[in-house]
Amino acid sequence: MTYTEVQRKGSKKYYYRVKSVRENGKVKKARKYLGKGLSKDELRKREEEADILLGSSLNRLLSSAEIKSLEELKRAQVKQPKVTQQNRYERFLAQFTYDSNAIEGNTLSLQETAAIIFENITPKGKTPREVNEAINHRKAFDYMLSYKGEIDKKFICNIQRIIITNTLKKELENQTGTYREVQVFIRGANFVPPKPEEVPREMRKLLYWQKRNSKKLHPLILAAYFHAAFESVHPFVDGNGRTGRLLINFTLHRNGYPMVNVPNAEKLEYYECLEEARKGNLRRLVKFFYGLLMSTN
Repeated sequence: MTYTEVQRKGSKKYYYRVKSVRENGKVKKARKYLGKGLSKDELRKREEEADILLGSSLNRLLSSAEIKSLEELKRAQVKQPKVTQQNRYERFLAQFTYDSNAIEGNTLSLQETAAIIFENITPKGKTPREVNEAINHRKAFDYMLSYKGEIDKKFICNIQRIIITNTLKKELENQTGTYREVQVFIRGANFVPPKPEEVPREMRKLLYWQKRNSKKLHPLILAAYFHAAFESVHPFVDGNGRTGRLLINFTLHRNGYPMVNVPNAEKLEYYECLEEARKGNLRRLVKFFYGLLMSTN
């Protein structure tokens, strides 16, 4: 991932944008000089420009053989018979909803999840929150499929709003569909997400990066980078993981590729991949998603 390094020489501050990349087991750093004595606005603008240049090596994260395999998957996706489209939709959505919610602690089984979202059957012994999480996830998934625009703040906030409707504590309900106003912490993570006042700026930078690279990077790399950065920012009080995984599939689906599901059984590896990406090794996360796509399609 990228960050800004400040070097002091006498009374002056020199700014460098730094990207950590892991190659052959070693972490290397690419630097771009931003300038000296920059105002906040000047620094932000130059950071955004540098991130585009530093991201130019990301396409090497997929080998030519892997790209060829992904293109074969894409072609196979197009050839799927329309008569089975509804069946394929229900199968994927049930599994995706179950796993994405289970990763966050929901105790519904796969069968219970399917009964709720397709038959409106509420299982006994489950909390209203867990039931609502299943219903909300289907609504958010359908919204994601129907959306024709590009990834922007409104789209992301709309997904989060749908995801967490009727699931938040009362004192947090005013933060539905909007960036968080409180500090959050990620259980099991060894870093603290940005302060709430920093979130809008970090998300602007990420969305700017997304816009500038959407046609330059392979969709799987684009989705993986955006996901890792999004989860690091953790812009909402709740629903970050589920929103982030929906955004992965928005990028893949928009570009004609099969969608990917992260199994709850593999969540520890998923978390490790995200941590590696935060440290500069995005290849492991890309490879993780690639492996899931190849094994389930």
